[in-house]
Amino acid sequence: MNSLTDLVLESVEDRKGVEPLALDVTALTDITDTMVIVGGTSNRHVKAIVDNVLEVTKARGIEVLGVEGREQNQWVLIDLADVVVHVMRAEARAFYDLERLWEQPGVARDVPAATPPGTA
Repeated sequence: MNSLTDLVLESVEDRKGVEPLALDVTALTDITDTMVIVGGTSNRHVKAIVDNVLEVTKARGIEVLGVEGREQNQWVLIDLADVVVHVMRAEARAFYDLERLWEQPGVARDVPAATPPGTA
């Protein structure tokens, strides 16, 4: 696991991302090395997670190659070259099931689920 992946996971955990998961996809694609998939409980929660990832990476001088989906905040993709981040509402995450799509033995890190905001 690389430090960029760790930085992204820390930033989504800071915003109570739901079931963050990092997948090592180096054996499956040349597009990226790691995919981080994380859930949000609402559009506002997805936006907060995305904003934090962008803020933290910008502060470290990491180039963001692209961000897609910010208008609806149902599924937002952040392209950081070596790491691609998918922040998704639960409905979108269940429907697209990216974990199964990219399924392989190389799950890099499975982070314990965070308590949804307002339930602690």
